[in-house]
Amino acid sequence: MKSPMKLLICYLTVATSLAFAQKPMKYAVSMGNPSSQTFHVTLNYEPEKADSLVLKLPDWTPGYYRLMDYASNVNEFKVKDSNGNSIDWKRSGKTGWVIYTKKAGALTIDYDVKTTRNFVATSYLDSAHAYITPASMFMYPDQKINTRAEVAIIPYKDWHNVATGLDSIPKKQFTYSAPDFDILYDSPFLIGNLEELPPFKVKGIPHRFIGYKLGEFDKVKFMTDIKKIGEKASALIGDIPYKHYTFIAIGPGQGGIEHLNSTTISFSGDQLNSRGWEGMLGFITHEYFHHYNVKRIRPIELGPFDYENGSRTNMLWVSEGLTVYYEPIIMKEAELITTEKILESYRSHIAEVENKPGRLHQSLSQASAQTWSDGPFGRTGEGADQTISVYRKGPIVGLLLDFAIRHETQNKKSLDDVMRKLYKDFYKSKKRGFTENELRETITKVAGKPLDELFTYIYTTAEPDYKKYFAYAGLDIDTAPKQVAGSDKTEKLFTITPMANPTNLQKTVFESWSRGMKKTDLLP
Repeated sequence: MKSPMKLLICYLTVATSLAFAQKPMKYAVSMGNPSSQTFHVTLNYEPEKADSLVLKLPDWTPGYYRLMDYASNVNEFKVKDSNGNSIDWKRSGKTGWVIYTKKAGALTIDYDVKTTRNFVATSYLDSAHAYITPASMFMYPDQKINTRAEVAIIPYKDWHNVATGLDSIPKKQFTYSAPDFDILYDSPFLIGNLEELPPFKVKGIPHRFIGYKLGEFDKVKFMTDIKKIGEKASALIGDIPYKHYTFIAIGPGQGGIEHLNSTTISFSGDQLNSRGWEGMLGFITHEYFHHYNVKRIRPIELGPFDYENGSRTNMLWVSEGLTVYYEPIIMKEAELITTEKILESYRSHIAEVENKPGRLHQSLSQASAQTWSDGPFGRTGEGADQTISVYRKGPIVGLLLDFAIRHETQNKKSLDDVMRKLYKDFYKSKKRGFTENELRETITKVAGKPLDELFTYIYTTAEPDYKKYFAYAGLDIDTAPKQVAGSDKTEKLFTITPMANPTNLQKTVFESWSRGMKKTDLLP
């Protein structure tokens, strides 16, 4: 008689084998007429024997928190069985297609996807290149998001390159595999005659930068700077969770979206003057650090995803706001920005929030949940004075949290320890996201005591006690209103200066937090 352990091992082996044996959904994407701005998709799939099959297309793509109505771009939907006979189907709701398979076996499904907007969250095709946001292109079987998928890209004639974070299938040109649709939807494609910059490695892990219309700039220095970002960001967490990473530059434009082992960024090297260079590196730092903070260190609502309705969370201030907070921290660590600019970035966020009326009407947690309707930077036009942005107030709370933790622990712990603990306890050990209570408990454990006052700045519209928290780092912040030149209005500038006689702890906190900056570095 087999032991219970042996039976369990046999069961798991069989279950794993059966899961792997399930036939993948095989897609082929062609772009034979780029001027039409239309992709053609052919899906070959043999579903389980049933009377019907329901296919769905997501209504959004993770990383861009707006419903996109991707299904409205699908046309010329057709289904045939293995003998070439047409199969009946009908639309089901906003995102679904019901196919009356009647146990037909293998199916061939064809459809077109029309593109109109050249944007990081939408697929796009023109005469020179193609960009595929997988959530807008590939239908998944309802309730079976874990189905394997293969994608064959058929580039337009004379296009020679495909960039993606997916693993390629050996001996099949431009053909890629994904273990499930979460991974597929997290892996965009850029197609055309692309340029690749000199690659680099961080702790032996290869990193590539490949893109369309990169322009003219110092490409060796650029990659050297990006390598520094990768080294410092990964050192902060202490682990690199991918086998390879690809920066995908989709051409001039605005915006970027993070992924598990890649990021898509709007990019033009022709705009990289001294100011643009620093701004672009900050943008890349943000998107790169997201592979930790949101893709792995994440609120529990952000995976598994609700592809039909969106995945709303009160903690987008963690995912986006703390990522903004760490941008200048990582860049300072990499010696890419000056000592003055690390504090100026936070001062500007504080001034932006505190000089606008939205701070009186919307809390940070509310702004997180309402990003789907308000937009990432709050409402524009009517109602703009009623909202705030998690990208502005989030990093402010991050700064105050960091100062508070360092103060309470005599600078033995920091917000970095919170991030590392969330990564270890939830991503690595529990393999899930964290709840609001679990986030609060983690911060309490690291700080050694509850930081209740700081959470009122997250869940209410109470104004932070800036002077108190900045003093923890030996800094003074001017919160007095100042007359605006040529106007009857006043506004607060929130000028930050070093305290005259800081304690040893205040000096230690400041120098440790600022990665080696001395108090005298802030003096004129």
